[in-house]
Amino acid sequence: MASNVNDDPDLDCGNNTTSWETALPSLYFIIFPPALLLNLVVAWTCLHLKSDSTFMVYLKHLVAADLLMTLTFPIRGASKLTNASDGLNAFTCRFSSPVFYLAMNMSVILMGLISLDRYLKIVRSGGSLLCQNLLFSNVLSFTFWIALIGTTAIPIIITSNQDRTNKTGEFCMNMKSKLGITWHTGVVNVGETIFWTSCILIVFCYICIAKTVLESYQRARSNSGNIWKRKAKLRVFLILIVFCICYVPYYCVRIPYTKLQVQSNSTCSKLKIAEDFLLWISALNVCLDPLIYFFLCKAFRQMFWKTFNFKRLFPSFGKNNEACQS
Repeated sequence: MASNVNDDPDLDCGNNTTSWETALPSLYFIIFPPALLLNLVVAWTCLHLKSDSTFMVYLKHLVAADLLMTLTFPIRGASKLTNASDGLNAFTCRFSSPVFYLAMNMSVILMGLISLDRYLKIVRSGGSLLCQNLLFSNVLSFTFWIALIGTTAIPIIITSNQDRTNKTGEFCMNMKSKLGITWHTGVVNVGETIFWTSCILIVFCYICIAKTVLESYQRARSNSGNIWKRKAKLRVFLILIVFCICYVPYYCVRIPYTKLQVQSNSTCSKLKIAEDFLLWISALNVCLDPLIYFFLCKAFRQMFWKTFNFKRLFPSFGKNNEACQS
C-alpha cells in the first residue's frame, strides 16, 4: 500500500519535495471530474446492456472496479495536502487506500480475463471452453472480488488500528500492528503476483493475436472488403496499450518502495515521488478503460448512441463496426 507523508528528513535523498507535495493533490483533483463523468456514463450504458457474452460480463465488472476507484480520488487528493488533518490521513490509510488498491487489483485481473477472452474469440474461434461460459465467467469474477476483499481489504482495515500519537516515521505504517505490517507486505506481494501473472497472460495472448492478425492481413491483402474486420482486430490491442501505460511502470517500483517503507518505517523522497506519480498514472486507467468498451464492443457503442442520442449528430458513426466478438 502507498503511504501518505514522509516524516523523516534524514531519508529525503537530497530532494526538496515541497513542489511535488503541492502538485500531487492537484493531479487527483484534476482527473476526478472527467473520470467520474466518464464512468457514470459507462455505468449507465452498461445497465441497459444484457450480459450475453463473456466479454460483456468482464466489462461490467471492470466498470464497477473503475467506478469504485474513481470515488476514492477526492479523499486521496485531500489526504495528500500538506495541511491535511491526522483524522483524514488515518481514514485514508485505513479505509480509502484499501478500497483503491482492491479496485486496482481487480482491474488488473479483469484486463487479463478480457485478454484471454479476446484470444479465445480470435485465435481459438469456433471452440467451446468452460471459461467461455457465461455462468462460469460471472462466478469467476465474483470469486476474485470476494477473495480480494477477504484477503487484502478487510485485513488491512482491521490491522490498521494503532494510535500513532508521539510516533515518528511514515504515517500509515505507524497505524499498523506488527501483524498489520506483516500483512501489508504480504498484500503487496499478492498484488505483484496478480500483476505479473496477468502481464504474462496478456503478453502471451497478444503475441498469438498479433500472429493471427498478421496472417489475416496476408490472406486478405487483395481483398479490400475485409478492411473493417482487420481494423477491428487491430483495435483489440487497445487493452495491451492501456495495460502497459498504466500498470507496468508502477509495479516495477512497488517492491523496492515497500521494502524501504517496511524496513525503515520511512521512504526515500526520490523513490516516493516516483511511486506517487506512477500510482497516479495507474489511476488514469479509469479514464482510458472507456476506450476499450467503446472500440471493442459494438453493443456498447450502439447502446451509447441510443441512450444519449448522439447518433443523430453523427449518423454515419458506427457503420461497418464489428461486434464484441471481433
